[in-house]
Amino acid sequence: MIKLYNEGVYLVGGSEIVPESESARVTALTGHAPDREEAAKGTISWGILQSHNLSGDDKKLKIRFDALASHDITYVGIIQTARASGMTRFPLPYVLTCCHNSLCAVGGTINSDDHMFGLTAAQKYGCIFVPPHMAVIHQYMREMAAGCGKMILGSDSHTRYGALGTLAVGEGGGELDKQILGDTWDNDYPGVVCVYLKGKPQPYVGPHDIAIAICGAVYKNGYVKNKIMEFVGPGVSSMTTDFRNGVDVMTTETTCLSSVWRTDGDTRDYLKIHGRENDFRPLDPAPVAWYDGCMEIDLDQIRPMIAMPFHPSNAFTIDELNRDLGDILRETEKAAEKVSQGRAEFTLTDKIENGSLRVQQGVIAGCAGGTYNNIIQAANVLRGKSCGNGSFSLDVYPSSMPLFLDLTRKGTLADLMAAGAVVKTAFCGPCFGAGDTPCHNGLSVRHTTRNFPNREGSKPGNGQMSAVALMDARSIAATAANGGILTGADRFAECFAKEPAYSFDPSPYRARVYNGVGNAAAETPLHYGPNIKDWPERAPLGEHILLKVCSKILDEVTTTDELIPSGETSSYRSNPLGLAEFTLSRRDPAYVGRTKAVDALEKTREEGGDIFAADPALSEVFDLIRSLPGCEKLSPNGVEIGSVLYANRPGDGSAREQAASCQRVIGGLANIVQDYATKRYRSNVINWGMLPFHLKGSPNDIEVGDYIFVPGIRARLDGDLSSIPAWIMKKGALKKIELYIRDMTKEEREIVKAGCLINFNRNKAK
Repeated sequence: MIKLYNEGVYLVGGSEIVPESESARVTALTGHAPDREEAAKGTISWGILQSHNLSGDDKKLKIRFDALASHDITYVGIIQTARASGMTRFPLPYVLTCCHNSLCAVGGTINSDDHMFGLTAAQKYGCIFVPPHMAVIHQYMREMAAGCGKMILGSDSHTRYGALGTLAVGEGGGELDKQILGDTWDNDYPGVVCVYLKGKPQPYVGPHDIAIAICGAVYKNGYVKNKIMEFVGPGVSSMTTDFRNGVDVMTTETTCLSSVWRTDGDTRDYLKIHGRENDFRPLDPAPVAWYDGCMEIDLDQIRPMIAMPFHPSNAFTIDELNRDLGDILRETEKAAEKVSQGRAEFTLTDKIENGSLRVQQGVIAGCAGGTYNNIIQAANVLRGKSCGNGSFSLDVYPSSMPLFLDLTRKGTLADLMAAGAVVKTAFCGPCFGAGDTPCHNGLSVRHTTRNFPNREGSKPGNGQMSAVALMDARSIAATAANGGILTGADRFAECFAKEPAYSFDPSPYRARVYNGVGNAAAETPLHYGPNIKDWPERAPLGEHILLKVCSKILDEVTTTDELIPSGETSSYRSNPLGLAEFTLSRRDPAYVGRTKAVDALEKTREEGGDIFAADPALSEVFDLIRSLPGCEKLSPNGVEIGSVLYANRPGDGSAREQAASCQRVIGGLANIVQDYATKRYRSNVINWGMLPFHLKGSPNDIEVGDYIFVPGIRARLDGDLSSIPAWIMKKGALKKIELYIRDMTKEEREIVKAGCLINFNRNKAK
């Protein structure tokens, strides 16, 4: 089904995979020996990246994007940061969508205040504003912005438009601010992995089946981490572009950097339907192209899949699940125990009925599930059938109003509603825990992007827990037709027919979307609600730092949703201090109190107060510091105090910068890790002025409550970061440890020294 090559490969003629160890075959096929360095320039990715690279160095990229995109969890903070840094207008197209906090019942009128802020910002600074319920962010960008050879940067991790020939990247808000302020996105030239598709999906196999299979093959082994996935091969043309979009958006869950697909006539047709045929151009690898790895996928062999809680890579075929149902459910229950930490019960084996699994909810929604192809095929399964009037429910969210309009005209939504499905407007809530929370101890099957812990909205700390498994819309519809008994779409193979042609009508956008690109009206006042607050001031980095360990997390991976929960907490997204109260609340509830106490010490120090009176334990700590060579006369005035989080591998998941900024505004000064799960989280840490330390060796000596002294850190940021000595102080003793920081650009070093990106930009403007 999926084969991973353990070496780099040449792709010859777009169809012949030649492993590096067999490179003589390239000579036989082409008549000349391959030049690996030149062949690396033959990928689609190379051409797009270099056409946007301003550095003059093809290995050290400085990228200017063609457009930006944000939603209503992130755009207020981004705009506030840009304003504080001196921004007067948006210099490139910027799309603001209201698709995450569309439900104003979450946080009362606070959400609508943010939407009004977004509209007035679009008017004042010149950008595009998409009102609530009109479209989810990525569907709007597919329909109205993405095109062949473009690059788009979004403040959402699922910013992926590769099926339209666009290299799109999801990052934290700080990286968008750099683009707004005329700076660049800086990155070493990434590895590029060939995703070679052959064959054709079975009629009952959908994009989520393929995506889940890919996540299962490459997430845990890091095969594509921080690389670009380039989809090529004859199998690409076996799928419509709408279908490809559903696979492409899920590449985020592999931890890859971005994705891009070869384009063809169907890509042209998709853009033509949306009135943008001029955005098409053919994209194919060169006759000989070099890739750093290869994933070969036989689409004929993909079966209906399920990703069990609590990650999209926890992948099984539905046949495998049903064959080993008890064993797989018991393993999932063990994982649930780790998630709940004894605060809530979650069971699955009690949901086995006559050898099958009963689920309580189905959801088809968002940028992955709510596409035309998925909803058409779900309706094909459910036409003339019933979801039943028991505990199972089905919700369907078309991902844009033009899509909703066409599905209404075709009668597709009527067929779904007649079967008992509830059809709702475009909304991302089911994907991040702000809508459709299942009942306590319930299991939801969803065609959405993620099934991380608590993203369905459960609250283990309050004794309530549910979970999500990911499935394709076709199998969710099959499950609905079977009354909530989990069922693969292959059981309804006779239902799948060729979908009718899609008719895109942009009338809803013409009527409601505000487009102010190139038409900034500086005199427009911004609308502020009571929850919209400015970012708190942070001081520049001190010459020396004293870190207090405020949390230690030994999980293999810590997601951004554990660092700052999504769902109902997002009603505080525009209030940095209010949102920060939820930091690590579902993983280490005592963290906030600990780090705020450290922050109070630092404020006492900054104001010239007596830190020893505030915390008598510091007297012994400074006695130990002064025992170090060169520190004999060191005064507390010269040592910045902050909190530090230890985690093995934090940052998998969302691009939300709040995962870092929430640590920062209540005293966070550094993270110590074995590795960062994603580039975007590390970028957020840096842009908010925190030190992205790695630890050499075991974390056994690091415990909550310990102080760690790092001398001369400001000077070290001007030089070699490969070995940074530090000392843990506890129980009257010192223990030396070794930290390091992986390569940082000159600008990143200056951002951390300045204390945060806002300070860095203010300093540049002076």
